[in-house]
Amino acid sequence: MSYLITLAGIIGSGKSSLSAILAQELGTTAFYEPVADNPVLPLFYQGLEIAAQKRAAGELDATNPYTYLLQTFFLNRRFKMIKSAMQHENNILDRSIYEDAMFMQMNTDLGNASLIEHETYKELLDNMLEELPQVAQNKNPDLMVMIQVSYDTMLNRIKKRGRDYEQIENDPSLINYYQTLLKYYDNWAKTYDKSPLLIIDGDKYDFVENKDDQNFVLDLIEEKLFELGKISQAEFIELQNKRK
Repeated sequence: MSYLITLAGIIGSGKSSLSAILAQELGTTAFYEPVADNPVLPLFYQGLEIAAQKRAAGELDATNPYTYLLQTFFLNRRFKMIKSAMQHENNILDRSIYEDAMFMQMNTDLGNASLIEHETYKELLDNMLEELPQVAQNKNPDLMVMIQVSYDTMLNRIKKRGRDYEQIENDPSLINYYQTLLKYYDNWAKTYDKSPLLIIDGDKYDFVENKDDQNFVLDLIEEKLFELGKISQAEFIELQNKRK
């Protein structure tokens, strides 16, 4: 049996942490979203502040000049990550490609990207899926695990990891951006239909610091994999016994 597990969730929800925990538990490989080596991400956050300042000054149609660049950067890296993952039987992706389209839609709605940038991005995404047979045939995950967190939890985790360009103290315009992003994620979870979806309460379960919470979350995911026929009963029992 083989499986592809994909993580979803807002910034600071713990996708990378849970991916690492899952990979160790299942004895497989985790593939991570590029952040540390992403030269565009800090520019994007600068662009949010620049656009907000221009709109406040009366330039109501001001966009973030780095939105389209960031989205295509992520899309390029995501496809590379998917192709690498598809070379193995079992693997975990710490970010869903379906979230990318949501980010671009939200940034267009907020005025950070233009309509033509949005349409160009959608066409690029569709064409890339069609032109990559190995991805087109297997692009849907076997299980999507979404970590839902509140605004306060998100901010606490953003503060804890300490990236200056993500802090609302350094850029107050991020308050509206983050709150809007939470709403889009809530709607995304309600409409996602590409694969089975398992929602983890990231406020209630601290799967990083609390071992009992971690075991509970792992139980939920393994039970779902067994229910979907992605792991056998023997594998399920072995995983359960390993943590006792």
